[in-house]
Amino acid sequence: MIGWVPPGVLLAVPLTLLLAQLLHGLWHSGRCRYLAVLILTAAGVLLGQAWDVLGLPALRLGQLNLLPAIVFATALQLLGRRLTLRLP
Repeated sequence: MIGWVPPGVLLAVPLTLLLAQLLHGLWHSGRCRYLAVLILTAAGVLLGQAWDVLGLPALRLGQLNLLPAIVFATALQLLGRRLTLRLP
């Protein structure tokens, strides 16, 4: 069953969680809700994967576009303070 899942998806999940933890701890210092940081980080990683679909150059780790994912996730964190998410 795990053979059906592309390796890029398997790598994207831990990268998203690790990057969200780093951004929440280092950048926001706990001022922003973790769920908002996680959502913005996941959107950044998805944009990094869309970068690959378009065929633009990138630094790859297997099937995962590492550099665009990190750049987009970090850039979206700038919107974190302006974005109002009504989360429980």
